Amino acid sequence: MERILGLVERSAERYLTRRKRIRLYEKSRRRTVLSEIKGWIDALVFAIFWVIIINQYLFQLFVIPSPSMVDTLNVGDRVIVNKDSYGVELYPAGTKAFTDGRRVQRDEIITFYNPEYDSKGPFFDILSQVIYMGTLTLVNIDRNPDGTPAERLYVKRAVGMPGDIVDFREGDAWIELAGTDGFIPEAEFRKEAGLVDGPSRSVDRSYYPGLRAAGRLTAYQEAGLGGQAPLHTIADYQRIIGSEYDWVFDRYELERARTDARASLSPDDMRLRSDRAHYDNGIYIPEDHVLPLGDNRDNSHDGRYFGPVREDRVNGRVIGRFWPLGAISSLMDNI
Repeated sequence: MERILGLVERSAERYLTRRKRIRLYEKSRRRTVLSEIKGWIDALVFAIFWVIIINQYLFQLFVIPSPSMVDTLNVGDRVIVNKDSYGVELYPAGTKAFTDGRRVQRDEIITFYNPEYDSKGPFFDILSQVIYMGTLTLVNIDRNPDGTPAERLYVKRAVGMPGDIVDFREGDAWIELAGTDGFIPEAEFRKEAGLVDGPSRSVDRSYYPGLRAAGRLTAYQEAGLGGQAPLHTIADYQRIIGSEYDWVFDRYELERARTDARASLSPDDMRLRSDRAHYDNGIYIPEDHVLPLGDNRDNSHDGRYFGPVREDRVNGRVIGRFWPLGAISSLMDNI
């Protein structure tokens, strides 16, 4: 017992003596303003490094920039994106690895690289993404020519799957599933498939006759026949001037009406007939692609304009909302 007590006593003395030497050494160090700044910079760089690593390979924060996902997500909401849901992106906007068995599933809310993004070069693209991730989405140096933030990433719902054909009528989607031979309204399909009632509308259907009239009048003017436009078309258009829906603009429906009228006015123009067939036939989704759509179906810039998106351009899956605090929620079951 004496040996054990002696061993404990000697160990305690060595430990306390070592702690005392350390305290004396720390007191003897000359602490300057420069050393303090250097310490803070080292800690900040270390923290930013790990934030970038986590954002690139595990989870990324994303700010909803537009009303295209209302009512599921609102402008200014902040969400968490699972970055390895569909493979590991080796560097920002780069090649993905470990993609086997990791496919986008119908109705998942996804982030993907904007197909219409005007690249400023690979160096700037990567640098802007690193700064954006390192500052937790607070700093975006990527700007459009007019000074507004460039939308490098979009967030939408994966609606169309490979083999599907999707058509749009008055802001609503109609789906012809792979292997079937007829379109069904999306609302009916969602009910039969047990999917959430995510999509919403911004305007009443009574708005669309006036919108189509605007498209047809544009076609008459482009053909130099503005004075020959039918009176009922002019009347339909005048009904929406100054209406409560002036702020909503379903460009797809307007362009569809414009293209149809142009083809009717020039039936021998094969290019115009081909353009009209594009709208009549709907959008086909090829293999390894998805068609992303905003939940705000009649007020969203989405796949109906830029077409299906390759799965390797899908950045990740939105799994939850963490801001605003009163709306914290999981989006894993929002399918």
